[in-house]
Amino acid sequence: MSSKSMMKWPKQITSCFVERLICSEKDLDKAISIFDAATAEYSNGFRHDHSTFGLMIRRLLSANKFVPAEDMLVRMKQDKCDISEDIFLSIYRAYARVHKPFEVLRVFGKMKEYECEPTAKSYVTVFSILVDESQLKMAFKFYRYMREKGIPASVASLNVLIKALCKSSGTLDSAFRIFHEMPKRGHTPDSYTYGTLINGLCRAGRTLEAKELLIDMEANGCSPSVITYSCLIHGFCQSNKLEDAMELLKDMKSKGIEPNVYTYSSLIDGLCKNGHSLQAMELLERMICKRLVPNSITYSSLIYGFCKEGKLHEAIQILDRMKLQDLKPDAGLYSKIINGFCEISKFQEAANFLDEMVLSGTTPNRVTWGLHVRVHNRVIQGLCSEGHPNQAFQLYLGLRTRGISVETNTFGSLIRCFCKRGDLHKAGRIMDEMVIDGCIPDVETWNAMLDGFWDRKKVREAAELLLAKLMDEF
Repeated sequence: MSSKSMMKWPKQITSCFVERLICSEKDLDKAISIFDAATAEYSNGFRHDHSTFGLMIRRLLSANKFVPAEDMLVRMKQDKCDISEDIFLSIYRAYARVHKPFEVLRVFGKMKEYECEPTAKSYVTVFSILVDESQLKMAFKFYRYMREKGIPASVASLNVLIKALCKSSGTLDSAFRIFHEMPKRGHTPDSYTYGTLINGLCRAGRTLEAKELLIDMEANGCSPSVITYSCLIHGFCQSNKLEDAMELLKDMKSKGIEPNVYTYSSLIDGLCKNGHSLQAMELLERMICKRLVPNSITYSSLIYGFCKEGKLHEAIQILDRMKLQDLKPDAGLYSKIINGFCEISKFQEAANFLDEMVLSGTTPNRVTWGLHVRVHNRVIQGLCSEGHPNQAFQLYLGLRTRGISVETNTFGSLIRCFCKRGDLHKAGRIMDEMVIDGCIPDVETWNAMLDGFWDRKKVREAAELLLAKLMDEF
C-alpha cells in the first residue's frame, strides 16, 4: 500500500509540510515513499522545490545511498528545479566521508551539466578533500587548475596548499615560503595556518622550531587550540623530550585549554617508551577522572610499556580494563604479553593467552603475521622444554589447521620430546609432516628418533642378533 493511500494529504500541500513529514520519518524507505507520494498524480498540484529535493538528497547521503542521491539530481534537472552549489557541497563531503576522492572529482566535473557554476567554495572544498585523502599529486594539479580558472588565492585555499606541502616529503620549506609571503599579498595567517605548520614541523622532528612558532603564533594574536598543543606534545614525546612535553601540558592548562584523549595518549605513549609506566598509569587515572574515555592507543601504549618493564601483572590488568570497555586487543598486543610470559619461562600461561586470542577471533594482519608465527613456535618449543608435550601437540595441531608455518626447531622439539616419552607413533607422524613441509631434520632429531626405536626391546634384540650373525660370518 502506498504512502498516499496510507495517509490523508491536505488539499493544499506546502514544502514545509512535506519537509516535516520527511524529517519525522526515521525509516529512509518510508521517507522516500512520502517524498514520491507528495506529487503522485499531481492531484494537488504540488511540485518539489529546492528545499525538499535538498532534504531528500541529504537523507540519502547520510545513509551512503550515493546512486539514489545522484538520481535525485537528475530529477531536479528534469523538473527544471534550481540546483544550488550547497547540494553539490553535500555530495562532496559525503563521498569524502567514505574516502572516495575521485568520486568527488567526478561530481565536480558534472556541475555545469546541471547549470550550476562552481564558486571558490567548491574549488577549495574539492582541493581540501584531495589533500586530506593524501592524493597530493592530484591535489597540486587541481590547485594549478584553480588558478588557471581565475580562482583568487584566499587564506582558506593557501591553508590547504600549506597543508599539502607539509604532508609531502621535502616540501616543508616551500610551505614556509608561502606562509611568509601571505602578509605581503594581503592575507593574514590564522590559527589554522600556524597549527598546520606546527604539525608539519613536529612530523619532521623539528620540535624546537615548532615551539618557537607557537610563541610567534601567540605574539601575532592567534590562539593555539588543544589540537595545536597536542601535536607539539606528540612531537616532543616522539623525540624523547618528555620534560618539554610535560611543560607544554602545564602551559596549556594555565591558559584554560583542557587536554583531550589524544593529548593524554601521546604523553602516556612517551612515558611508557622511556620506562615510566607507573607515571603513565597516573596520567590514565587523571584522564578518567576528567571523564575522558581511553582508546585502544592509550591502552596499547600502557601494555607495551608494562611488558617492556617486565610488569606482566599490570599489563594483564590493563588488558582486562580494555576488554571491559569493549575494545578488542589486536594480535600485536596479545603477542607482547605472550612473549612476556615466554621471557620468564611461563609457557603454560603463554599458551592460555594464545588460546584466548584464537577463541576471541583475533587474527593478525600483514604487519603482525611474522610476529604471530614466531610467538606460536616459541610457545610450543617452550612447552616441550618444560615437559608439557600434550599441550604442545594440541597447539601444534592448531597451527597446522590454521595454516601457520611450523619452524624446523619446533618440529625438532616435538620429536625429541615424544621420543623421550616413548611415544614413537606421534614422533613418527611429526617427522613425516616435517619432511612433507620441506624441513630437513638435523642430527639431533635423527638421533632422538633412532634412540627412541633402539630403546624398544624387539628392535634392540633384532639388532644384537644381526650383529652376532655378522660377527659369526667373519
